[in-house]
Amino acid sequence: MTNALLIYNARLLDENIDAPGAVLSIEGKIRSVFHGYFTSKKTVESLANSVLAEDGLSQDIQLEFYDAKGLTVTPSFIDMHVHFRDPGLTQKEDLESGLKAAAAGGYGTVVCMPNTNPVISSYEAAMDVRKRGASFGLSNIFQSVSITENFEGKSVEHLKNLNREHIPLITEDGHEVASSAVMLEGMKIAAQKDIIVSCHCEDPDLAAAARPYRQHALKLMEQWHLPAWGGSQADTSDIPSEIIEEIDSSLAQANSLLQMAEDICTERNIQLARQAGCHVHMCHVSTVGSIEAIRRAKQELSDEAADFYTDMADAAYEAGIEGRAFTPVPAVEHGFSVTCEVTPHHIALTGTEEPNIRALVNPPLRSEEDRLFIIDAIRDGTVDCISTDHAPHTLDDKAKGAPGFTGIETSYGVCNTVLVKEGQISPRRLSQIMSANPARLLHLSKGLLKAGFDSDLTIVNPEESWKVEAERFLSKGKATPFEGKTLTGRVKAVFVSGKQVYKA
Repeated sequence: MTNALLIYNARLLDENIDAPGAVLSIEGKIRSVFHGYFTSKKTVESLANSVLAEDGLSQDIQLEFYDAKGLTVTPSFIDMHVHFRDPGLTQKEDLESGLKAAAAGGYGTVVCMPNTNPVISSYEAAMDVRKRGASFGLSNIFQSVSITENFEGKSVEHLKNLNREHIPLITEDGHEVASSAVMLEGMKIAAQKDIIVSCHCEDPDLAAAARPYRQHALKLMEQWHLPAWGGSQADTSDIPSEIIEEIDSSLAQANSLLQMAEDICTERNIQLARQAGCHVHMCHVSTVGSIEAIRRAKQELSDEAADFYTDMADAAYEAGIEGRAFTPVPAVEHGFSVTCEVTPHHIALTGTEEPNIRALVNPPLRSEEDRLFIIDAIRDGTVDCISTDHAPHTLDDKAKGAPGFTGIETSYGVCNTVLVKEGQISPRRLSQIMSANPARLLHLSKGLLKAGFDSDLTIVNPEESWKVEAERFLSKGKATPFEGKTLTGRVKAVFVSGKQVYKA
C-alpha cells in the first residue's frame, strides 16, 4: 500500500511562494503543489486523484487528509547547529529529548555538534549517533565531527575517513583550533571532500584572558543567587547596587575581550579557507567586525565572478565565437566560499543592558549596535541562515555559569516576532534562511515546496501569540532568557517524510 498525504486549505510559504494552496506528497516526497483556495476537501481530492491516476496509483493508495484550516504550510526548518549532549552528557539532553524538542520547534533536520563525552572524532561514532537518532522516527539528524581528534588541537588524520553524504560538516564548536597550521591542514582535507568547515571563531588567548573576569562575576552571581540566563528571573532588588555594578563591570570587560577574539579569528579563518580552497561557515556571528569581514569576503568573491565572466566573454569575442554558449565556472579560488549563521538570541537580545548582560552564552550577547547590524546583514543577504545553537544545561550547571541557552523551541517565535512582525524582512525571506538556504548548504533535497523535494513540512500560525514557559519545553534544558516573554508565531504541526511527528 502506497502512503500519500494531502494538506489542503493552507497558506503555502517558501522562499518563492506566498499564496493559498495544497500539497500532495507520496512516499515522503512532494508530488504536486496546487495553487488556489482549496477550503473544500472534495475539490482538492479530485485534483489529487487525477495525479494519482496519472502515476498509476489510484487503486493502491492510502490517502491521508490534513485540513490546515488556513494556517501556513512551510518547509520544515533546518538547524545547522545544535547540542544534544549525547553521548556522555545526557543529564542535559539526549537524542530523544532533543529530537522531540526539535520537532516541537518546527525543525525537520538538525546537525549536532561534536562536543560530547567522548568527543565525536570518527566516522563510526558519528554514524552511531545518526543511527540511534533515526530510531526515534522524529526529525532527521546529522552528526558533525571534530576538526582535530578529541579537540586536542593536533591531529586531523581522522578527517580522511569522512564523506560528505553522511557527515556534511566538521567543527571544533565550543572553542577554536588554536594552531593556524593545523586548521589549514584540516581545511585542505575538507576541501578535497567538499565538507563544510564550521568555525567557532574565538581567539584562544583572548578567550583565556576574558575568563577571570567572567569567573569573578559568576562567583558574585552565585553568592547572590542571580541566574546566568538573564530574562525575567533576574530580580536584583535585594542586591546592593555596588555588587551589581561589580558584576556587570567584570562581564563587560570579559565581553570586550571576547569581541576582539571573535573578530580576529573570523579574519584568520577566512584567510585560511581562501588558502585551502574550502567552504568555511562561520558559526553564531555576533559582531559588527565579523559581519563586515564576511561581507567583504563575499563581495570579493562576487567581484571575482564578475571579472571571470567578463574575461570569458572577451575571450569568446576575440576567438570569433560571440554568442556561442560556454560552460560557466564559478570564480572561486579552488572552491573557496564563505557562509555564516546567526542565532535567534543574538537577533533579539541586547547584552549590554539589564538583565541580559548576565545571560551567559558564547559568543556573548552584544551591544544594540551589533544586534541591529546583524539584522541589516539578514536583510542584505550577508547572513545565509539562522541556527539556534541550542545548548541545554541542567539548572545547576547553568547557575554555575555554563554558557548557552535552550533555544530550539522558541526559535521560530523569536525570529517571526523580531524580523517579520517588526517589518525587517518578509515571511519568504525568513523561510529562505530557516529552510532553503541551510538545505542548499547541506546538499539536501529539502527546504522548498516543490515537486521532488522531501515532504518535510511545518505548519505554523504566524499570528498566534504565546507566552514562553520553560517548564513546558520538551527539551531537558529549561534555561532561557525568553522566559515569560510573549512571542508571535507558533508551530502547530510537523511532518517529516510525510509522517506527522509533532502536534501542538
